[in-house]
Amino acid sequence: MLHAIPKPILDRMATLEAIDAADRQEGTPKAQRLRQIPPETGRFLTLMAASAPPGTVVEIGTSGGYSGLWLILACIQRRDRLATFELAADKVQLAQQTFAAARVEQYVQLVHGDARSKLVELERIAFCFLDTEKDIYLQCYELVVPRMAPGGFLVADNVISHQAELADFVDRAMADERVDALVVPVGKGLLVCRRA
Repeated sequence: MLHAIPKPILDRMATLEAIDAADRQEGTPKAQRLRQIPPETGRFLTLMAASAPPGTVVEIGTSGGYSGLWLILACIQRRDRLATFELAADKVQLAQQTFAAARVEQYVQLVHGDARSKLVELERIAFCFLDTEKDIYLQCYELVVPRMAPGGFLVADNVISHQAELADFVDRAMADERVDALVVPVGKGLLVCRRA
C-alpha cells in the first residue's frame, strides 16, 4: 500500500505539497490556504483506515484533497469509497481536480455541503477523519460516534497545535465511555478514538 503508491497519486500529492509550502512561505491568508496535513499524518491515516472494520470511510474537511488521497489508498486496499465533505466551493473545485489528476474518482464521493446535515444519513462509520473548523469538532464528534461500527475509528487533527481551542472536545472524548481515546503526537497532534 505505502510501498506502491500509484504515480498519479504521488504526482498530485507533490503538487499540493508545493502549493501548500509556497502559500505558507508567501504568507497567504489562512482562509485562502490549503489546510493540509503533513505526509507523516497521511501515512498514519492510511494505516488506521486500512485497519478499520467494514463500513463507511468518512472525511470531514476535504480542502484540496490531499488527506483524501491518503485515505483513498486505504479505500483501494479495502475495495471501498471515501465519502468526503467540504463547505468551501473553491476547495471543492480544487479537490475535484485533485481526484481527477490522481485518477481516483471511482474511489471517492465528494460532497459539497455541511457534513453535519449529511452525517445523520450514514450508518456504520468504520473510519472518520475530522479536520475542519475547530468550533464544530464537538458537534461532528457527537454525530459520528453513535454511527460508528464497533471497533471503528475517529481521528481528529490539530489537537496539539490547537490545544486550548480544542480542550473541551478532547476532554469530552477522553471521558466518553463509548470510546477508548488517546492523543498521538503525529503531525499537529491527533486524537484517536476507537468505538467500544
